[in-house]
Amino acid sequence: MSDRPAISLTGETLLPSDADVDALVRAEHGDPFSILGPHADGEGQVVRAYLPHALGVDLLDRSGNNVLAAMEQGQVPGFYFARLSHAQPYLLSIRWAGGQQITEDPYSFGPSLGEMDIYLFAEGKHRNLAHSFGAQVMEIDGVQGVRFVVWAPNARRVSVVGDFNSWDGRRHPMRVRYPAGVWEIFIPRLQPGERYKYEILGPDGVLPLRADPVALATEHPPGTASVVAKPFEHQWQDEAWMQQRVVRQGYDKPMAIYEVHAGSWRRDGGDDGRLYDWHELAERLIPYVVDMGFTHIELMPIMEHPFGGSWGYQLLSQFAPSARYGSAEDFAAFVDACHNAGIGVILDWVPAHFPTDAHGLGHFDGTSLYEYAHPFEGFHQDWDTYIYNLGRTEVHGFMLASGLHWLRDFHVDALRVDAVASMLYRDYSRKEGEWIPNRFGGRENLEAIDFLRHLNEVVPAEAPGALVIAEESTAFPGVSKPASEGGLGFAYKWNMGWMHDSLKYVQEDPVHRTYHHDKMTFSMVYAYSEHFVLPISHDEVVHGKGSLIDKMPGDRWQKFANLRAYLGFMWAHPGKKLLFMGSEFGQWREWSHDRELDWFLLDEPDHRGVQSLMRDLNRLYVQEPALHELDHEPRGFQWLIGDDRQNSIFAWLRRSATGHPLLVVVNFTPVVRNEYRIGVPVASKWLEVLNSDAEVYGGSNVGNGGGVVAEDEPSHGQPYSLKLTLPPLSVIILRPQE
Repeated sequence: MSDRPAISLTGETLLPSDADVDALVRAEHGDPFSILGPHADGEGQVVRAYLPHALGVDLLDRSGNNVLAAMEQGQVPGFYFARLSHAQPYLLSIRWAGGQQITEDPYSFGPSLGEMDIYLFAEGKHRNLAHSFGAQVMEIDGVQGVRFVVWAPNARRVSVVGDFNSWDGRRHPMRVRYPAGVWEIFIPRLQPGERYKYEILGPDGVLPLRADPVALATEHPPGTASVVAKPFEHQWQDEAWMQQRVVRQGYDKPMAIYEVHAGSWRRDGGDDGRLYDWHELAERLIPYVVDMGFTHIELMPIMEHPFGGSWGYQLLSQFAPSARYGSAEDFAAFVDACHNAGIGVILDWVPAHFPTDAHGLGHFDGTSLYEYAHPFEGFHQDWDTYIYNLGRTEVHGFMLASGLHWLRDFHVDALRVDAVASMLYRDYSRKEGEWIPNRFGGRENLEAIDFLRHLNEVVPAEAPGALVIAEESTAFPGVSKPASEGGLGFAYKWNMGWMHDSLKYVQEDPVHRTYHHDKMTFSMVYAYSEHFVLPISHDEVVHGKGSLIDKMPGDRWQKFANLRAYLGFMWAHPGKKLLFMGSEFGQWREWSHDRELDWFLLDEPDHRGVQSLMRDLNRLYVQEPALHELDHEPRGFQWLIGDDRQNSIFAWLRRSATGHPLLVVVNFTPVVRNEYRIGVPVASKWLEVLNSDAEVYGGSNVGNGGGVVAEDEPSHGQPYSLKLTLPPLSVIILRPQE
């Protein structure tokens, strides 16, 4: 099929059929361009316009100074026509009750979306939808305006509505482009900042107004309209960062991630205060992250989402930063500032599901378009959300373009893909008989797997040095193996097993830890099966789980000591690190998105002590190659003591690529262990470079006087050994003196 041609009229009539006009009046005409606008006839050119509630319309020449014709009213009020002696550009001079409007006729413009755009979209291969679909400010034939493009293949009619046309779906019905089912219209003289939605006549009637799936801006919630975004013109200043990114984000480099919810890190005025915008966050958050020694900020989803209580994970605007924090330009400036401070930016991104809000993607054109049709495939009962049908080429391409939009247009350094486990399995969180097998009878979601592999193949080519990280909680094989080797191709996988096991262990009273010793050693059995990030994320400090420090047993002193020991254990363990905001200074309250962190706690020495330890752990982690270079290789780690269950003591060596060792010793009991012998590979004085029990951190200041000289006595398979004092509930890290 092809676009329907404009009707060629003879001189016998200036008016279309009553049926056509009636369809326009009822907003049911599927091809308004065949009736409206300029059409040649045997005696010149006929111009028609349907402008409900207009008091009158004149045709002016392009200069706007001369009247070409006064338009006559046709069969119904608001329907106007006139004949010109010959084809020529014209303006509409429309008299409304509120004043006069002069504009070009939207129906005088031909199709403007390229055939290649349509072809690539239909094939799921259009990687630049953010610059072709949605509302694009552009100039056509010397006229400034906005082109709207939306996919709605089963719609009978689609109109753009907004303040500019009194939200009247009869004013700007769109042109459909077959066979892709894409609708478009260019509205002249429209400016950035205009609110808009789509009014869609589906197979069974008019639907609730829809926000634009490819909107680049939105109004501030609780408003739900899309907004025409001004052209994105950020002048990037991060060339040095972008050129170095491939190296800086290599597997052998440190990655200490500070996970942030932008609306509750700090607020202007405390808990009930105003949300900071991106510029204000940049002034406050970036210096803090730099001072704390983190290498990356991970932002919980900042794409527009209707319900703040979803923390951004139930989002509807896959291409628009939330208006809560400012514009796209503001967000770009934040990323730029991070890069210029040496900080990478990771974005949480959600291709798994979307909320059921009436203005959103669900049943978008009256049919299951973005989601699977069957609820056993297309609806998450746990989250009351729809599931993207990634097996549909257009949806596959839509989501691919979204991911690339953040990586390319905003220079984001990594996407952390949310809820990957729910994407991989058709029976995820479903009872027997409530899921539909794949075409081979299995439980894997083959379409989602294909999508994830495609994403991970495309990202390195489109955004060199950018990473894609999976939040994946199952034993699905090869999550971070290349797709060419049968894997999914992610750069990293969150180590949820380590997180669950280690938190279960550390919540036990020390007297019981002897019975759970294996929970702290088991992670090394599979440590090299994937490239791992060790995550202590927001999910662990909400919904009644308590804060990180409040999980710790014992009195106040022991809680802080346990927290310090746990953070030291985590930072010395193979794998990149992620810590949710507030945990770095021992916030007592569970995290709430409705209030800022409890920064006043830093008036207390023990909270400042945890923060100081976190700062020093990050600096040691970055400075010591042994703590990060060989995270992904067995030669970077060696157990010395993994079986001292009775004393709850662990000891291991970390090695750099050149073999330089660090000794890590963890005592998870509140008992001081004197003259505890541990084997070491080097005959040297071993300097105590970190002791979580130091007084400056709020500890009891038990330690080894800055260092211990190795004795010529083999132990633990090593030629030398140290006799150490192990502080209570502590981690100590030692390095041979050079």
